[in-house]
Amino acid sequence: MTRTILFDSPFLLGFEHTRDLIERAAKAAAESYPPYNVEQAENGVRITLAVAGFSPEQLHVTVEGGQLVVAGKRDSADGRSEAERAFLHRGIAARGFVRTFVLAEGMEVTAATLEHGLLHIDLARPEPERLIKRIPIRSAG
Repeated sequence: MTRTILFDSPFLLGFEHTRDLIERAAKAAAESYPPYNVEQAENGVRITLAVAGFSPEQLHVTVEGGQLVVAGKRDSADGRSEAERAFLHRGIAARGFVRTFVLAEGMEVTAATLEHGLLHIDLARPEPERLIKRIPIRSAG
């Protein structure tokens, strides 16, 4: 039974959002560039992407509709186009990328740091406020 069939069941009403989250996560998992790590941090999560050769100006970190989007656009270092350059060996990827991560509700990006070719993105999940709601009791008589 595939996910689509499972969430299209007439007995699961109102789960369209959950189906969309699963589909977005599956699409994001299929991406392979750039490589990344996800670590448990003290108060949240740290995502580290290997972005060697990118400057801070070439990287963009945004949160859009419950997704963390990390994009990189690579410009030529010397201003020459790819057609004007003659590589004897090309082993370094010089392409742009867009990598997305689906965020749980309440997750916040607290910092993004580029260090030694690694982009560190720190996320936190603030503790929800404990709300106690007192319900008045009415007398029926």
